[in-house]
Amino acid sequence: MENLQAAFWVVAMLVVLAVAFDFMNGFHDAANSIATVVSTGVLKPQQAVLFAAFFNVVAIFLFQLKVAATVGKGIVLPGVVDHHVVFGALIGAIFWNIVTWWYGIPSSSSHALIGGIVGAVIAKAGAGALIASGVLKTVLFIFVSPLLGFLLGSLLMVVVAHLFRRASPLRVDNLFRRLQLVSAGLYSLGHGGNDAQKTIGIIWMLLIATGYTAASDKMPPTWVIWTCYIAIGLGTMFGGWRIVKTMGQKITKLRPVGGFCAETGGAMTLFLATALGIPVSTTHTITGAIVGVGSVRRASAVRWGIAGNIVWAWIFTIPASAFVAGIFYWIGVVLFK
Repeated sequence: MENLQAAFWVVAMLVVLAVAFDFMNGFHDAANSIATVVSTGVLKPQQAVLFAAFFNVVAIFLFQLKVAATVGKGIVLPGVVDHHVVFGALIGAIFWNIVTWWYGIPSSSSHALIGGIVGAVIAKAGAGALIASGVLKTVLFIFVSPLLGFLLGSLLMVVVAHLFRRASPLRVDNLFRRLQLVSAGLYSLGHGGNDAQKTIGIIWMLLIATGYTAASDKMPPTWVIWTCYIAIGLGTMFGGWRIVKTMGQKITKLRPVGGFCAETGGAMTLFLATALGIPVSTTHTITGAIVGVGSVRRASAVRWGIAGNIVWAWIFTIPASAFVAGIFYWIGVVLFK
């Protein structure tokens, strides 16, 4: 009986840690949802975070849990995950989120979590315990999502410039101030739909490993779904202000028309990835879209040095979080025998 109670409290603690990561994910990635709409002056910061948080939670009604299934069942072979692996994965991801948040670097909470899972699993059972297809498609989209965001953002900017070539700048500005509310809402839907599901996936993975949910279940428990969506919405409400300036102004100066094109291109990318069940980085996606919009005006409009620093953060995210996760897997083995 005592062993069962101890196991229950360990699982409960890890669920709380996962929800805390989800909250931090929203806090860290809030800048992705609101940076453009704040930097163009369409919404005040306080209005923007409430706006984005609302659409983060509304996403629960629009997206199937394909990303959650990929994280929960598609990255690690059945029977390998235990509470030590989940502990290591979460600590690795949280560590990298805190480091990049502190220095104001837009990094990927998503890939930090995937890196954490990979590192903890390798520490326990070696690379052979990973499902290659699940890991590879996630790694592939590290490159595909910003490139797709770049292409869609720049293409939309070209199309809009052509359609409104004879309109006055004031008219264009006023129109896209209104339209940017639509694009920001769509992007926040995509953010909530993809990112909340990653935490749903790791909690689902934990519940399957500890026997609280059957591996054959097609859906995680309802309370897991609602808790994760609400947590990411609350995280967004408290926002990552250190990163807003980098995303909205340091990479390139944005006007409402550019903000609309970047957000719409980013939203289209996130909707596609979520439909395919691929956990992607909202940070990578919106950064690519912003760079695409800026580069249409002229290459010098993009501060390539800032963009380069962000790319280095992307490169180091999975290895860094995996390394920390591997260490904390062994610490977890000692702490939770």
